[in-house]
Amino acid sequence: MKAALAAEAQRLGFADLGITRADAVPEAAQRLRQWLADGCHGDMIWMESRADERASPRGLWPAVNSVIMLGTSYAPPLDPLRLAGVGDTGVISVYAWNRDYHDLIKKRLKALARWLVAEAGGPDAAGVKVFVDTAPVMEKPLAAAAGLGWQGKHTNLVSRRHGSWLFLGAIYTTLDLEPDAPHADRCGSCTRCQTACPTNAFPAPYRLDARRCLAYLTIEHAGPIPVEFREPLANRIYGCDDCLSVCPWNRFAQATEEPAFLPRAELTAPKLADLLALDDTAFRALFSGSAIKRIGVKRFLRNCLYAAGNSGQSDLVPAVRAHLTSDDPVLADAARWALERLEAA
Repeated sequence: MKAALAAEAQRLGFADLGITRADAVPEAAQRLRQWLADGCHGDMIWMESRADERASPRGLWPAVNSVIMLGTSYAPPLDPLRLAGVGDTGVISVYAWNRDYHDLIKKRLKALARWLVAEAGGPDAAGVKVFVDTAPVMEKPLAAAAGLGWQGKHTNLVSRRHGSWLFLGAIYTTLDLEPDAPHADRCGSCTRCQTACPTNAFPAPYRLDARRCLAYLTIEHAGPIPVEFREPLANRIYGCDDCLSVCPWNRFAQATEEPAFLPRAELTAPKLADLLALDDTAFRALFSGSAIKRIGVKRFLRNCLYAAGNSGQSDLVPAVRAHLTSDDPVLADAARWALERLEAA
């Protein structure tokens, strides 16, 4: 069953598979509770409100016995850091260069789960539930326990074969499957991800304070970005890949050939002037099928205004000035900040 499961997963397009027990990561639950108690989750109230379900697979589904963890590579064909500091161009996180990964991976998880149920003898013999990122599941500790890799000092999963570029999905099942051995930590003395962070979001190795993380601030945080983080934001307008990009294990990763993850030209080097001209309709059209669409046009424009303020490009002044009279106070504030910096440059 296990060998056949791995073969079917590969056929469906998954890059890696591992199995762990539902009770495999009790120490992760302790770390989660301390992280929440310290307030490191910021505005992500859903992390706190569903902490008991997240703490253990059985907290979410008491019947689960085994967890099948799947990895899908999205290793980029382009250097994610190639546009750092290019003033007139926005930088978008690699994972959002094309289609929303949730849709593709969930479809594949469902197909693999249906196959598993059929192989096991039908719904009476095997119960299954599939998850990809949107449910209270501790994907990274479970993936490490299942042998897919280890949680690096940047807190993300690192794979010896795929570097830091793996989307994770989970299948919970009532089946009692033979677990894989957990993966050993291979970070060693390396601190590249820690020193690469532009906002010092890592108070210690293996620990992230989301309130200082540019990925959190540009995507999850709805209000104005604190002033101290606006300049370090540079030209990042959706997410930040710095800690992932510098991981030395990435040298073993092969660039993805999945069409849904290959970069769309308009998302890999977008011009800030064009983005600042977007209204809601144009925003939805440009980012149709993209993960970026979920943050909405106002939060996206907020990020673009901060980037414009950091650009040193005086030709962006008219595009910035157009948002000074926005009825959204966050946008108007971002425009004022950007205009002051551009006029002082």
